[in-house]
Amino acid sequence: MKTLPLAMALPLLLGGCIRFGAEAPPSLLTLTADTPVAVGETTDSATAKSITVMVPSVPQELAVARVPVRSSATDLAYLKNAHWVEAPSRLFARLLSDTVSARTGRVVLSLRQSLTDPGARLSGELRQFGIDAGTSEAVVTFDATLVRDRPAAPGGARAPQTFEKRRFEARVPVAAIDAASAGVALNRAANQVAVQVSDWVGR
Repeated sequence: MKTLPLAMALPLLLGGCIRFGAEAPPSLLTLTADTPVAVGETTDSATAKSITVMVPSVPQELAVARVPVRSSATDLAYLKNAHWVEAPSRLFARLLSDTVSARTGRVVLSLRQSLTDPGARLSGELRQFGIDAGTSEAVVTFDATLVRDRPAAPGGARAPQTFEKRRFEARVPVAAIDAASAGVALNRAANQVAVQVSDWVGR
């Protein structure tokens, strides 16, 4: 048998043993607001209150684009084939921004826009964003911190800055502990928490 030229032989040899990058998951999960901002609607900070929504901090288990499944208080695994399109904290912050804007009429500012005058500030920690295998529920827990607008006191001085903290949680049953069911249930739970937070902000 004739020897193959080296340039032809190398691709044949390497093709069976080298893979560039991880295999892509079948699909990616994302969050969608139940009350999105209306297309074409304009909000103006001259006539409406503003708020800055910060990306929440997360524990290490949520620092990856995976869906954690808790089988007990100390046992955790990640759901097979369940991958978020980006970090859960950023997805949740965007959902929260849309919901607060749509339900309260506030102007939601980006971090850079808020440098001039942030208005109210909403931050916090996303404590849970996954599946409880024991109860077959999607669980979203958000520890929120709110700094409300500081009204001007007589003489132009601002009132002292105060912080409000509150824990919000939603639990939604999952039909099955798989990627598709988890994505639907977590989206519902995240929206429920976002509505609770927006009602709190709008008081």
